[in-house]
Order: sequence, then structure tokens, then C-alpha cells
Amino acid sequence: MFYGESILSLNLEEKKTIVAEVGNEINKAQAMVIAEYRGLGVDNFTRLRVKTREAGVYFRVVKNTLVRRAVANTPFSGLADHMVGPLVYGIGSDPVATAKVLHDFAKINEGFVIKAGAMAGVVMSEKDVAALAALPSRDVLLAKLLGTMQAPVAQFVRTLNEIPVRFVRGLAAVRDQK
Repeated sequence: MFYGESILSLNLEEKKTIVAEVGNEINKAQAMVIAEYRGLGVDNFTRLRVKTREAGVYFRVVKNTLVRRAVANTPFSGLADHMVGPLVYGIGSDPVATAKVLHDFAKINEGFVIKAGAMAGVVMSEKDVAALAALPSRDVLLAKLLGTMQAPVAQFVRTLNEIPVRFVRGLAAVRDQK
């Protein structure tokens, strides 16, 4: 279904396909964010779609009743109460990236308002999604962890390297004295 396409034009098989597609994305997801999009133009949607694709976030405008069926009996079923009005759905395996890309877009577009989010069976408010978006990304956290883990090893290598360097300096000093 494309932006602006009427849900009434979909037959039962197409609706089942959409529910299956969204359900498949939800099964792989760690986080889901829903936002209202009143008055956004096609150019804004295109920019947001590009950003979500780059961040690895599944982003789609889908009829709320179809998404309610897809989230039934999943950790995201608590969001069903928030599925009212014209909504877009951001679903991703990286909770921080999912929240960050949609929250950053909402800050610069007043017609785009985050309604709620969920992860691991916990429904989050708009403020919770903003707090999640403020966290460093998974890649940054992994880089910090790797740096922390490498520090003792690097210090050990420098210490081991210092022993032969001191020995060579001592020999050079003895040679220079004679």
C-alpha cells in the first residue's frame, strides 16, 4: 500500500498480506514507535522514509485495524489502545535507532507527533521515547565497550614492549660511556 492509497481498494488477500508483512517485522523487532502525521507533505515523507531506511527501521503507513491484528499476542499488543487516528509505524531491531530517527524528525516537523512506543512488553509514552532517543546508539555503545576491553590489553603490550626498549637504551648508554 502506498502513501495516500485507500484501504477500501484492498481485497481480503491484500489485507492478509499486509498483516503478515507487518507481523513478520514485529516478530523480528525490539521496539515499535507510533506517530501521528497530520499535514505532512510528500517531500517530508520521502525524507523520513530515506532516514528510516538508512537506520534499518521498517516504516509504514498502515490501517490501524490491520496493525492491531498484527500486534495481537505479541510484546507490542499494549499499543493497540493508542492506535487511533492517522498513524505511521516505525518498527526496528535497534530500539535506540528506531526512537532516534522518529524523534529527530518530530522535532523539526510539528505535524509529526510521536504518540507512543513499546519494547519488551512495556508501553512507553512520548517522553519515554524521547529519553530512549537520547541514548547513544548500539554501535557507539559497542565501540565504547570494545575500547574499555582493549585498554588493559594495550597497557600490557606497552609494558612488555618497554622491557626490551629499556635494555637497548641501557646498552646504548654503556656504549656511549666507553
